[in-house]
Amino acid sequence: MKLLIGLAGLALLLMLFREQWLTFIGDFLILSDSMHSVDVIHVIAGEDYRTDYAIKLYNQGFGKKMFFTGGWCDLHLYRHGEHAQERSLSQGVPLEAIAFDDSKVLSTYMEAERLKEWIANSPNPVRSVIVVSDPFHMRRVRWTYQKVFGDQLRVQMAPVPFELTPYQHTWWKDKESRQNVREEYSKLVYYLFRYQYSWGFFKDWLASFDTE
Repeated sequence: MKLLIGLAGLALLLMLFREQWLTFIGDFLILSDSMHSVDVIHVIAGEDYRTDYAIKLYNQGFGKKMFFTGGWCDLHLYRHGEHAQERSLSQGVPLEAIAFDDSKVLSTYMEAERLKEWIANSPNPVRSVIVVSDPFHMRRVRWTYQKVFGDQLRVQMAPVPFELTPYQHTWWKDKESRQNVREEYSKLVYYLFRYQYSWGFFKDWLASFDTE
C-alpha cells in the first residue's frame, strides 16, 4: 500500500512539473557563452543557417577569420567547405578572411581534428575560437573540443538562435525537435564510449557507426 501511495505521489509530481523537467532535459544540451572577439569562427558542417549566423558574428567583429569543415554531402550535393565559402563571399566576407577544409568528415570529432590540423599549419597563431552549430548540439561540441584541444584553445559556444533553425526550445511539442534531442543524448553516450572508454576491437567497431 505504501508503495502504491509513493508511486501515485511520484506520478502526480511528474504531472505537475512535467514541463519544467522537459525544459531541463533540453536545456542540458544547450551551451551558450558570452561572445568575445576570437581568432577564428569555426562552423560545424550543416545547413546554411549555421553559415549565415557565423557570417553575422563575423560582421559584428567577433572573429578575425572563418573556418569551414565538411567534404562532399550526398544530401545537398555539394562540398560543405566550398559551398560555405561561396555563401560567405556572396554576403560580403573577404576571401582572405575565409578558410576551409574540404576533406571528408564522418563526425563532429573529426571536424574538430581538422581545425586542429589547420591551426597547426596556420602562419598566424590561433588561441581562441567560436564554434557555431545547432542549439541541442552544443554540449557534445563542447565535450569534443575539450577532448581534442584540452586547454590549448579558448573555446566559446555560439548556438544558432532557435528562430533561425527548424527546432523549438519546447522540443517535446515538435516532431523534428524531439528527434533531435533523442539523437543528441544517444550521440553523447556514443561519444563517451567511442572516444574515451573503448579500445582495440571494440573501439574499431564503434568507429563504424561514426556520424555527425
